[in-house]
Amino acid sequence: MRMKNAFFFTQRVAEEICFSWFLLALRLLFGGLLLMHGIMKIIDFYVLSVSFPDPLGIGSTYSLALAIFAEAACSCAFILGLLFRLSLLPMITTMAVAFWGVHGGSISGGELAFVFLVVFILLWISGPGLFSIDKLLFGQKEKPRYSRYLH
Repeated sequence: MRMKNAFFFTQRVAEEICFSWFLLALRLLFGGLLLMHGIMKIIDFYVLSVSFPDPLGIGSTYSLALAIFAEAACSCAFILGLLFRLSLLPMITTMAVAFWGVHGGSISGGELAFVFLVVFILLWISGPGLFSIDKLLFGQKEKPRYSRYLH
C-alpha cells in the first residue's frame, strides 16, 4: 500500500511541475507579446496620443497611458509572476475595452484582443504556477497539496 501511495504521490507532483512549466510558457509567450504592444505604444506615444481610441471618454492621451500601463508595466509583472492576479486586472480590463469598446465585440476586427482576453481570464483562474515570484514570496512552506491523499 505504501509503495502504491509513493507511486501516485510522485506522479501528482510531476503533473503539478509539468503544469507549472506550461503556465510559465504561457506567461512568457502572452506576456511577451503584450509587452511588445506596450513598447510600441511607448515609442509612438506622441503620434498615438492624438488619435488613440477613447472608448471610456477620458481623452486619447489618458486612454493611451492606461493601455501602456497595462501592456508594459503589468505584463512585466505578469511574466515574472509578481502580484500575478493583481497585474492581470488591468490587462483583462484593457483587452475587454479593446474588444468590446474599440472593436464593437467583432471577432473579425478584434480577434487579437479576444484571444488575449480569453487567455488572461484562464490564467487568472489557474494562477501563476510554481515558477513565479509570488510562489517564492507568498508560497506555503508545507508539503505539496497532494500529500493529504497519502495517509
